[in-house]
Amino acid sequence: MAQIHVMDHPLILHKLSLMRDRQTGVKEFREATREIAMLMCYEATRDLPLKEINIETPLAHAKARVISGKKIAFVPILRAGLGMIDGMLELIPAAKVGHLGLYRDPDTLKPVEYYAKLPVDIAERDVIVIDPMVATGGSAAEAISALKKRGVKHIKLMCLLSTQEGLDVVQKEHPDVEIFTAAIDPELNEHGYIVPGLGDAGDRIFGTK
Repeated sequence: MAQIHVMDHPLILHKLSLMRDRQTGVKEFREATREIAMLMCYEATRDLPLKEINIETPLAHAKARVISGKKIAFVPILRAGLGMIDGMLELIPAAKVGHLGLYRDPDTLKPVEYYAKLPVDIAERDVIVIDPMVATGGSAAEAISALKKRGVKHIKLMCLLSTQEGLDVVQKEHPDVEIFTAAIDPELNEHGYIVPGLGDAGDRIFGTK
């Protein structure tokens, strides 16, 4: 089964607590989303391959290591995933960005794809799918399926909050996908929201209701 990494770094947990607080405003919520995404991206890219090059420092010649030209793409699930993208691009500004639009049918709670715009060479890239919440797991699993249908072979999933139920769905459908989450909350309510959660991530990032 896919590996699940729970990010328990104190900075991530502190910022996640701010996001959970209903009193946290849009500006602070948006900033915390970006910052946690950056911290998580640091861990999710720990396995990037390196190559050795020769450089000249101000004092001497030296051997140094740099990323070996790995092609990376970030694919946020619209719309809430957009709140995480800036923090990740600060770390890897050369990464390409695709977008997948999925909404959850309010009656069936099943994901419905309504938009897809991806780099033309997406099949040649390592892809990190990003979405703040993995609740039922349906949207994340559907997004990964959509990428695999387009030839993507190496995919990771990164989210701020998840439930074990949602992670189980993703693992069952995509056992090859590595998952990074900041916390696993205990349950879903009758509307499919994570409890205790942090509310609707998209609404809180963009200031909508």
